[in-house]
Amino acid sequence: MPIDVERARRDTAGCTNVTHLNNAGSALPPRQVVDAVVHHLRLEEEGGGYEAALAETDRIEHVYGALARLIGAGPHEIALQENATRAWDMAFHGLRWQPGDRILTGRSEYASNAIAYLQTARRYGVRVEVVPDDEHGQISVPALRELIDERVKLIGVTHVPTQGGLVNPAAEIGEVARAAGVRYLLDACQSVGQLPLDVREIGCDLLTAPGRKYLRGPRGTGFLYCSERLLESLEPPFLDLRSAVWTGPDSYRVRDDARRFESWENGVAGRIGLGVAVDYALDLGLPAIEQRITELAEGLRERLRALPGVRMHDRGVRQCGIVSLTVDGHDSSDLLRELRAQRINLSVSTVGQARWDLAERGLESVLRASVHYYNTEQELDRLCAALPAPRPTGLG
Repeated sequence: MPIDVERARRDTAGCTNVTHLNNAGSALPPRQVVDAVVHHLRLEEEGGGYEAALAETDRIEHVYGALARLIGAGPHEIALQENATRAWDMAFHGLRWQPGDRILTGRSEYASNAIAYLQTARRYGVRVEVVPDDEHGQISVPALRELIDERVKLIGVTHVPTQGGLVNPAAEIGEVARAAGVRYLLDACQSVGQLPLDVREIGCDLLTAPGRKYLRGPRGTGFLYCSERLLESLEPPFLDLRSAVWTGPDSYRVRDDARRFESWENGVAGRIGLGVAVDYALDLGLPAIEQRITELAEGLRERLRALPGVRMHDRGVRQCGIVSLTVDGHDSSDLLRELRAQRINLSVSTVGQARWDLAERGLESVLRASVHYYNTEQELDRLCAALPAPRPTGLG
């Protein structure tokens, strides 16, 4: 069924206040999510935090099953985290490294991931190698295959980069990883909640994502998928009484499910809200969400092509709801401030967030518009009307 846009907008208070095209940063949550979070905070206020969590045990446990259904996993393969970066770090830093090990990654990788790769290279003598892009600007699967040897210990790829609408060929990468017996970590920050995902079809061993982006969940929530085939061989970088059991004066036992990556204290209200957000997305259907987002993004690109001095920078055979652009003669950060003054929300991706990609293309920054299913054609028109005329460049 197609998305009922009017219903979605009625459920979203922010739609009456702003033109929100920053969904790749943090989407507007529906009232059902907000109500769930506030309800639990009221329980904590009125009866105590531990007691509220005990009363809401079923709703907390529900989150694991909802996320498992969302990505085609088992509930025992899901760990909840306070954000996607912590989820990614718990997975990545749980791997064991030896000098000479190789990490293969993509040119569109996000800064936080790249910095972790480089830190590990410095600490353990690991080599980080960036796989070339193909002619479409996505990671080259043939080049990846050629780089595989017995020293490759990880393929780490961002599914949808922060700086544009590219969708990397995740399943094809998974085929290479499985054939070589190499672990595969997929950063799905921008794809979970926007695209239908099935970890069995993709073939990844690890996947991470936040709640606040296309899932429309609360900030301060995220999750890690760890395949059951990898659980026993992956020990988290740190443990506590949530992730392990103290079995004797000098012994402990790590949990046998993905919750070995969790810690005791967490934001219970946010996690309950995340479960509601996942239910909301599943109720609409991810194929319908993808179709609506893709159509809006293509409509925005079509409008932008007609504007003088506007350049788009999205790459890839398959593109999604993120649209990256620049306007000749205008600094992207200045444009961002001007648009926000008109209550039009976008964001900026800088070279410091995606150096391997943007620097290679000679881009210091791009303005990023990211649509969601509750956006409208009129909002796209409003953005385009608000963009300034180009200014001459290269004059000294």
